[in-house]
Amino acid sequence: MKENPTYYDVIIIGGGLAGLCNAIHLSNFGKKVLLIEKNSYPKHKVCGEYISNEVLPYLSFLEINPFDFGAVKIDNFQLSTTNNKLISAKLPLGGFGISRFTLDEVLAKKAIENGVLILQDTVVNTNFKKDIFFIDTKENQQVTSKIVIGAFGKRSLLDVKMERDFIQKKSPYLGVKIHVKGIFPSNLVALHNFKGGYCGVSNVENNTINLCYITNFSSFKEYKNIEDFLENVVFKNRFLKEIFQKTTPLFEQPLSISQISFETKKPVENHIIMCGDAAGMIHPLCGNGMSMAIQSAQIASKLILNYLNDENATRSYLEKEYIRQWNKVFKWRLKSGHFIARLFRNHRIANFLLQVLRKLPFLFPVIIQQTHGKPIKI
Repeated sequence: MKENPTYYDVIIIGGGLAGLCNAIHLSNFGKKVLLIEKNSYPKHKVCGEYISNEVLPYLSFLEINPFDFGAVKIDNFQLSTTNNKLISAKLPLGGFGISRFTLDEVLAKKAIENGVLILQDTVVNTNFKKDIFFIDTKENQQVTSKIVIGAFGKRSLLDVKMERDFIQKKSPYLGVKIHVKGIFPSNLVALHNFKGGYCGVSNVENNTINLCYITNFSSFKEYKNIEDFLENVVFKNRFLKEIFQKTTPLFEQPLSISQISFETKKPVENHIIMCGDAAGMIHPLCGNGMSMAIQSAQIASKLILNYLNDENATRSYLEKEYIRQWNKVFKWRLKSGHFIARLFRNHRIANFLLQVLRKLPFLFPVIIQQTHGKPIKI
């Protein structure tokens, strides 16, 4: 252990949307913030890259306007079943498409402008004693802080080290993403189901289309490669077949991520405030994980500022209040998202639901609203 490790008000582990928004928010109010991220910016990530407009007031508060960087306005939604039945609806609040490649870099530059130190390194250990965190990194750095925010994504080696409950259970889901060039309505986000999974399609900046699909690994491993899987499974959905065959890939190889878990996670563990996917992941069928990550940062930062600025504030109150607010905002969304995804995994139920929604189209926006929030109040 170093004799005098560098001290920060807040250390953020992970530099995705939640981590970067926390860094900007806290540094806006003069806090000394260290963000530790293993990758450099910019970087592509497996992500649906659709964000609900509910976060726009908060992004404006952080002095970020996604439309300055090419974000595409989206206000229509389409859903198809495995037997190629299609339904369309207006999105109640609307949203926008922007790549993680662009948005994460924009947020990182803003954080650096604010005085945040971004350290490209990997955290290997966290230790909490006498009300202070001691953080060790792969490059033998040791730093300390009053507060640590865990924003390390869907699954991390730290989850294993901390023996978090969800990490003990194997998850069967695999995510694959690719950017393509072609023609697709700019104001549309579509979710097309196929046997064992579904694919999201929407535009991002620079006239680029994002294709991101999630599937059960057992379905995927029956085939020797992605091309075989696409041909024999994904292309059974005629809408997906047309999109894939009439577009040109921009990546040499698709990006993929395995062991995606939708198990319940705790918003606070080992006194670390969890944000974004580290706190809980909504089923991608409901397509609102990016918004949740951004909003979780607002909840965390406001409470952390209150804690750091009030000599009488207690860590116990901070943690309990964060859990309470996190559950109030997100718990129903997660439950609704998992329930809807479970229904659509059953092809008979999915087809029946689509018939009902066609006859009663006013129900579709109501269902969408179950996994989305109202514009964030500042």
